[in-house]
Amino acid sequence: MGTSRDVVDADAVGETAVEPMVAVYRHDVHKLRGRRHDAAADEYHGVRVNETVPRGADGDAALLSRPSSDPEQTVSNHASPYRLSLVTGGSALESEQMEAVVDGGFKQLVASGDAARLHAAWLTSDVASAFNESPYYPYTSLKYHVLLTAALLSEYRAGRNFDELFLTVRPGESAAADASAETALESDVVSPYQTVLWSPLVTLAVTSDPGDRPAARLGAGPARSFADVWSRLSDQPFETGGTRSRMMLDAQLRRLRSWSTALQYIEEFVAWRGVRDPDAADVNRGWP
Repeated sequence: MGTSRDVVDADAVGETAVEPMVAVYRHDVHKLRGRRHDAAADEYHGVRVNETVPRGADGDAALLSRPSSDPEQTVSNHASPYRLSLVTGGSALESEQMEAVVDGGFKQLVASGDAARLHAAWLTSDVASAFNESPYYPYTSLKYHVLLTAALLSEYRAGRNFDELFLTVRPGESAAADASAETALESDVVSPYQTVLWSPLVTLAVTSDPGDRPAARLGAGPARSFADVWSRLSDQPFETGGTRSRMMLDAQLRRLRSWSTALQYIEEFVAWRGVRDPDAADVNRGWP
């Protein structure tokens, strides 16, 4: 069953002043600046920002991570644009990230007119992962919301419906650790727009063409379903091998329902736990 966009020429709905696949990476700049959408500026560093994303892709991506009902504060005393970490329990913001934001450090996330380069910038950004999608849901991730929105928009513009899309798995790359946008652009496993997570452990994409990769359908319509989709993958995303850190990660991903929260959790857990080399990390840190 398709979605409502079957009968809509969606580039005419939410038409953008710039190319839609450029606009999608700029649509939430107001959140990086700690502003509401209705108080957002139309330009940042001379480029058009904060445009409505065509084809309903932004709303669908939001449904992957947040309830569709009126928002409610889920964490007391944290009405903040800064993400809370599921790994540490504290704010994900570090002083270096705050300095980068103050100094316009997210300019690279919006300034280019090349959509593939903007995708690579978001995919490798530390600054973007310090922000949540909504202060009402502080464990969500703005970084992964934008990447999911872009993946959906790319597929919708190609004539695909949500129920035709898959989550697919490729191996991780050691180059993904502390990577730059240039490194992502040169990677053989990163697909512009489709790749939503690139880490040393695993690479995940949203696509209508899974090929022979381990894959699972996203479902009939956008919903907080990450755990369900992860559990339905046609093959194990990565070998746990009895290693405690990887077993912990896999078990948590079978519980997390919010897509942006889950993707951010993989990124942060892999970096914090050293999961890219789990045997060495577990020995060195004293984990069984």
